[in-house]
Order: sequence, then C-alpha cells, then structure tokens
Amino acid sequence: MVKIIIAGGGIGGLTAGLCLHEAGFEVKVLESVAEIRPLGVGINVMSSASGILRGLGLTEALDAMAIQTRCIEYRTRFGHLIQSDPRNMAAGFPAPQYSIHRGELQFLLLDALRARAGAGAVETGRPVTGYRQDAAGAEVLFADGSSLRGDLVVGAEGLRSPIRAQMHPGDGPLNYEGTMMFRGAVEMPMIGDGRTMVIAGDHDCKFVTYPISEQARRKGRALTNWVAEIRHSAPRHIDDADWRRGATMDYITPFRAFQMPDMDIAAILEATEIVTEFPMIDRDPLPFWTEGRVTLLGDAAHPMYPIGANGASQAVLDARALADALTAAPGPLGLRAYEEARLPIAANVVRANRLGGPEQVLDIAAARVTGPQDRIEDLITQAELDEVAANYRRIAGFTKAGG
Repeated sequence: MVKIIIAGGGIGGLTAGLCLHEAGFEVKVLESVAEIRPLGVGINVMSSASGILRGLGLTEALDAMAIQTRCIEYRTRFGHLIQSDPRNMAAGFPAPQYSIHRGELQFLLLDALRARAGAGAVETGRPVTGYRQDAAGAEVLFADGSSLRGDLVVGAEGLRSPIRAQMHPGDGPLNYEGTMMFRGAVEMPMIGDGRTMVIAGDHDCKFVTYPISEQARRKGRALTNWVAEIRHSAPRHIDDADWRRGATMDYITPFRAFQMPDMDIAAILEATEIVTEFPMIDRDPLPFWTEGRVTLLGDAAHPMYPIGANGASQAVLDARALADALTAAPGPLGLRAYEEARLPIAANVVRANRLGGPEQVLDIAAARVTGPQDRIEDLITQAELDEVAANYRRIAGFTKAGG
C-alpha cells in the first residue's frame, strides 16, 4: 500500500487525509502543535468544496453544526442593497455554502479521519522542518534530526510552510494588501433570516458578518462572526503575521458612520469580548508545486487574500484533486497531474482576489453613490453586477448547475 505523509493538520491536510484514505492509501498526518485546539472564528465553505465534504459522508454533521448560507448581500455604507447573490441549493448550486466555525470544521475532519484510518493516523507535536527524497521514496525531517519515510510527501503546513521554503528557496516576501483585518464572534439576536452573509462598505473600509452556528439559529439566536477591514498607511505585523488580540478599540470609529437597516455595527463590535487582528497578505503564485515525490496543498501552495470566502474551499478542492490524480497514477506522475489540474485554477483565484473578486461591486457602488438618498438601480445596471458574480464563480469553480 502506498504511504503518503501529510505535513499539516489543518483543514486542507485533514481533508486530503480523508480523501486519500477513502481511495485506499495509507496516510499519516503530522501536526506541529502538541494539542490541536479549535482556533479561529468563522469560515465559509463554497458549494464546490462542501459537495466534496458531503461526499465523504459528513453531510449530517455539517447540517447540524453549520449555517447553510442563503445568500450574500453586498451593501453600501449607507445600507443600500447593491446585490443579493444566492448561495444555496435552491438557487441551483449542487451543494450548500456552509458558514461554520473553523475550529468545529477542523475537529469534525480530525475525528472522522481518526475514526476511519485509526487513532495513529494523526500525530501531534511533530513539526516538520524539511524533506529529502530518492528514487524509491520521500521522507520528512524533524528538528531533532529524526525523520519519517513514506512513498510521497504533501506539504500542507500553511502560510509559512517549511516544505514550500525548501522547494522554493527564492520565494519572495509576503505581499501586504494594505488592509488590517479585525475579527471576532459574539452571540446575539439573529439578523434577518439568520442565514444571510452581509458585506458592506468598500475597499478602504469594509464590514463582513455572517452567522456560523446552526445550533444557535435553532434557538432563535446567532453566533455572529464578523470581520472589520481598514486600510492602513503602514504595514503592521507582516513578518510575524498571526491572528493576535487587538490592542485598541480605534478600529471601531470608522464603522460608527455605517447606516445598516437591520444592525448596529458599532454595537456588535463593542459587544465582542475577544477581538483579533491580522494583515491581509498573500504570496505570488508559484511556477510549480511538485518536486519528484513531494507536493504542496492549500495555503502552503497558494495563500490568498480572504476575499470571496475561498481559502479553505480551495484547499478542499486540492485534496479531492490530489486523491483523484493519485488514484489514476499513484506516484510522482500522479502528483504532476494534480499540479496540472489545480495550480492554474488556484493561481487565477489568487489574482482575482487581488482585484477584489466578487466584492468589486462594492467599489463600483462606492464610486457612484453619494448618500442615502441615491437609488442603486439608477446608478448601476444589473448586467454589471451579474457579470462580476458570474466571472468569479467561473474562476473559483463554484458555478451553478448549467453554468
């Protein structure tokens, strides 16, 4: 049986483990931290990726814990509805878009992999520092000088992947978009139908919110995830970028002027006990992901700006493509086929996110709307809005049935 070592026990690495195990491979996932904890706040899983997770037998669990997002509403800072972009199966998608706590999703994948492949399929406290390979196999290296050998190695260790760094020693620095992101989650009364994601403002000052707990929704409440994005003239926390607790409440000030008909943004921010901050960063697309028996996956391969809610989804798509390619050719040729299938798509998503992705409609509106008295329909055509949404769906790979 072909043994595949996966460095990194995040969403991408664990999904890859599940897909590869299902395909008949022996998998070993190595996670650097000694204890996996439910870190992060909310993420979205696009229909293309959620279909893969449902295909792995996780439908019942996902439906019980995650919100099936009805739509994304794009709004001006004055509360105008620019566009409502449906994201559910009723709108023609083959699977739901899920809004879920990142930690809950990670633990769902972790528990499923251990139940199916054995408790030893995931080892914690095993930070990988590099790799070496020969014609017969590949091995990962550890800081204490030990190593673990298999047939193939997958680097899924995220933004600062040591495997990526070894494979691409001339890799450029992190790219800073110029925006600091502040985020948190707070339980509160439901906003609207309790299934809607709202993105309001523009490129310079933007507020994103969506509920992430189906259990709370069934009780008439919402665990409300939010992200407040503000452009800064000087980079902060780039070289040591990590989600860290915000030091001041200054980020709230610009949002006091937002006029939403169904929420008080400043009150939501003020009610949140733990607020973290992170710079919006990515890396330039790589020329290749694969070197012999070693390949990259997820953020190790294509870290992208969190625009279009696509980071985790692209990692899930990687995992499925990797398993399919290795099923057809279980060796270096399969890794090459995986790269050929996924690298161009992921690179296009990275580039599209730099241009604003589907959120370009916010800047279109901001350039034309002068105040709450304006009418969106007088200033923006439906055709303009539809083209932005359809183009991003094509790039990111979550088109509706029939196109």
